Order: sequence, then structure tokens, then C-alpha cells
Amino acid sequence: MNDEYVDKVIIVEGTSDKKKVKSIVKEPVEIICTNGTISMTKLDELVEFLEDKDVYILLDADEAGEKLRKRFKREIPEAEHLYIDRMYREVATAPQNHLATVLLGANIDVHTKFLEG
Repeated sequence: MNDEYVDKVIIVEGTSDKKKVKSIVKEPVEIICTNGTISMTKLDELVEFLEDKDVYILLDADEAGEKLRKRFKREIPEAEHLYIDRMYREVATAPQNHLATVLLGANIDVHTKFLEG
């Protein structure tokens, strides 16, 4: 979590997810990586940090991602959940144009080159 204030936060599972999303997003956003799991202590800290921010949850379309998503729905009910197509299973392996479309659908500014193709 950086010192510069941003009002949009995207929560992803892995570092490869974070790198991919970061390359697509055009506006300043904080991308937080859970590394596939999150402790209650870390989650409590996160909830506090996320107050007054637009929160987006972008997780893999697999069992681990769904389990984590349920936890976030309980703890951060105001977060907007973004979903990749199940056929891609993982955020990191989803095509960039698919991710760009998902992000744009949530009013997150993306580099237009990723919307082509």
C-alpha cells in the first residue's frame, strides 16, 4: 500500500495477476495482492485501509478464487466483484483484451490498445 492517495483499489490473488492488470490499467490504481490467501489480521488491516475507496475484487475463476471471493463478500460487502470468463480460469492467463473489457465495464480506464483484437 503506497503513500500516494488513490481512490480505486483492485484486489488480485497473485503477483502475475498484479503485473498483468497493472499493464492494462491507464489510471492510477492501487493493486493489492493476496497471494491466494489472507489472514484475519491482514484482512482487518485491509478493511481499514479500504475505507472511502472504490474497491474491485478480481480473482481467478477457480475453487480457491471463489473461496477467497466469498470471504471478501462477507468482510467488504461494498466491493465490486469483477469476473473473468470461466474458460480462462486465471487472471494471469486471460487475454489482455478480455481483462481490459472487464475492467472498462467497471469504469476503470484502460489503455485502448488492449481493447483491439
